[in-house]
Amino acid sequence: MRTFANWEDVPIFDSENAESDFWSENRPDLRLMEAATAGNAEASESVTITLRIDPRMLARIKRLARARYLNYQSMIKQWLSERMEDELK
Repeated sequence: MRTFANWEDVPIFDSENAESDFWSENRPDLRLMEAATAGNAEASESVTITLRIDPRMLARIKRLARARYLNYQSMIKQWLSERMEDELK
């Protein structure tokens, strides 16, 4: 079984069979799952911000999140976290 470390590695599926095949051969890395879990220490100490995003971009983000069974705001936070880790390397 293969493990992936980024939600971007999960494709947008054309059918339920394609999705089933993917999940039978792949699984998310444990750290990825822990980071996505609501209720961790960072989430309880979060700060609300306002961010202006082009409506078309937001619609695309929501579609991607829905395809991955994620809340779009959580997915954006995950992307920011991953990028920050890359920048700090």
